[in-house]
Formats: sequence, C-alpha cells, structure tokens
Amino acid sequence: MNKNKKKTFEGLFSDNTVLYSFMVISPVIMCGNTVKNALALIYAFSAITFISVIVSSFVPKSIPYSVKIIIYAVISALVYIPVKMTAQEYFSEVVARTGIYFPLIAVNSLITVQTEAKFFRMPKIKMIGSLVCHILGFDAVMLVTAFIRELVSYGTVNNRVMDSDFMISGSGTVFGGFIFLGLLSGLYRKISSLSENEQVNDRGEENVSGN
Repeated sequence: MNKNKKKTFEGLFSDNTVLYSFMVISPVIMCGNTVKNALALIYAFSAITFISVIVSSFVPKSIPYSVKIIIYAVISALVYIPVKMTAQEYFSEVVARTGIYFPLIAVNSLITVQTEAKFFRMPKIKMIGSLVCHILGFDAVMLVTAFIRELVSYGTVNNRVMDSDFMISGSGTVFGGFIFLGLLSGLYRKISSLSENEQVNDRGEENVSGN
C-alpha cells in the first residue's frame, strides 16, 4: 500500500478515532453497552459527521479560525435536527436512554478539531475517503464494544438471549466501559506496534538485499 492510500485509510487502522486518538470516547463508554444503543449512535455519528464536514468544507478559508469553528458547530447543529427526528422514529427508546450523549455527537472532535487540522488540508476526493475511514473507525469500535459488553453483561445480543455461560458482572456499567475500552485500546496498540516493527524489518531486509 503506497503512502497516499495508507494515509487515507489511517482513520480505520493506524489512527483509529477512538482507540488511537481517544476522540469521541464518551458515547462508547457511557452508551456502548448494547447493540441497539450502538446502532443508534453509529447512525447519528456517521450521518452528522459526514454531512457536517462536507458542508463545512465549503466555508471560505479566509474567515478567522475561531469564527469558522463556530460556523462548523452551527452547521452540525442544523444537521442534528433531521438526524434526531429520524432516530426518534426508529430508536426512540435509545434517544431517551442515552440522554445528553446523543446530542453531544453533533460537536464531536472530527467536526470541531480534525476539520482544520486534517481534512481541509487534503484534496476534496482524498478528504472524503479519509473522513469515511475515520467514521468507520468509530463505528467499528462502537459495534464491537457494544456486542461484547452486552453479551458478557446481560447474556444477550441485540436483546436476543444467547446461550452463554461467560458473564462478567459490571461490564455493562460506566466503570466496565472504561476498563473494556482500555483493554481494547491496549490490544490495538500492541498489534499496531507489531505491524510497524514487521514493516520496518521488511524495509531493512529489502535495503540489504538491494545493496
């Protein structure tokens, strides 16, 4: 994979939004304890972030940074309205249950920070690819976290009872969310470190053989 493609996909792998950058972790910890919660938050996060960043990319660059951040927040708030209306049709219980963490998605770090620091420094097509990968990075962590926590906490997956004898008391709580996300992040970083070491070794062997 060449350098440009690697940079595009880094939000999904090497620079995962949650596990590496530790952004947007509150919904994962607080609400990622059932698959139903996860699906509602994945929908909201994906729709709000994608639409808001794309629309915000047309804001003139000449506007002062502090003003642009306010504009981005206003755009995401406007996008949040129809997204929440749709969510209430299909995930009404989840919207009520997640409370403040559902609207907080509208001001997540990908919109308020990464827009200027990363996305808007890229060509438009490349920006869209990178944005999608960062969103998918969050979605994957949220879904995996919710699946495992629901299974080991309640013995269910998406409210369906599973034949599982492996239960961990408290894994569905906020404290359990912190512990699980910490373990998942540690595993992710270990795998990333091993992968990077293998790539370095491969490049070293290629240089030796080339010489």
